Amino acid sequence: MELTTLIILIAGALCGGFVSGLSGFGLALVSLGFWLYVFPPTIAVLLCSMVSQASTMRMVWQHIDFKLVTPVLIGGLAGVIPGSVLVAYADPWGFKLFVGLFLLIFPPALYFTPPMALTFGGRWMDGVIGWIGGVMGGFAGLSGPPPILWASVRGWDKHQRRGVFQAFNSTVLIAALALQTAQGLVTRDVLYAALLALPAILLGAWLGAKTYHALNDRSFRNVVLALLFLSGLSLVWSSFAGLR
Repeated sequence: MELTTLIILIAGALCGGFVSGLSGFGLALVSLGFWLYVFPPTIAVLLCSMVSQASTMRMVWQHIDFKLVTPVLIGGLAGVIPGSVLVAYADPWGFKLFVGLFLLIFPPALYFTPPMALTFGGRWMDGVIGWIGGVMGGFAGLSGPPPILWASVRGWDKHQRRGVFQAFNSTVLIAALALQTAQGLVTRDVLYAALLALPAILLGAWLGAKTYHALNDRSFRNVVLALLFLSGLSLVWSSFAGLR
């Protein structure tokens, strides 16, 4: 592996790990902004996301409300299979560009809107949002945005939202990883890249988890929305950079 490629791999891992440790999501969203310069859309994102999620799960385990998480998880797992199948038949470039543009619009709109507590659809709607996230996770490793944005308008507190993010992303990404491994998409090169990135991911996740404790509910909401917006910028930029 060339030195430039290694530096970009580690920088993406460190930044993605920090964001994941801070918010419970975002490693794939942030890391892709780095890695798409040197890698094709890669299963290494799923591998590294799984490790990062596991590294911070113990911190939030006590805060997970399974009544909130269960319908989102059921929907997410149902969506992973069709999402993973799409990998073999569709180019994720346009999809990632669309997600990036969406994230440039919706999080800022929520930021300038007073906090809300929607009850529309109840647990059934939670499951639908989870299914959409599952499809996105299986297809492009981008499982986070739908449940994260949904949780931001449900009126849940900081720990409830973090618990949903963490449990959902860990479960969906592990399921997607298992399916894509069965499809033979996890190659020796992907495993090698993931192992090289692992120390930086764990360090970033640890630093992010320390920062999480210092945030109140409002600050955590604003950080989440800001991270989603920056992730949108990263996805749009890297999508157009890939055209050159």
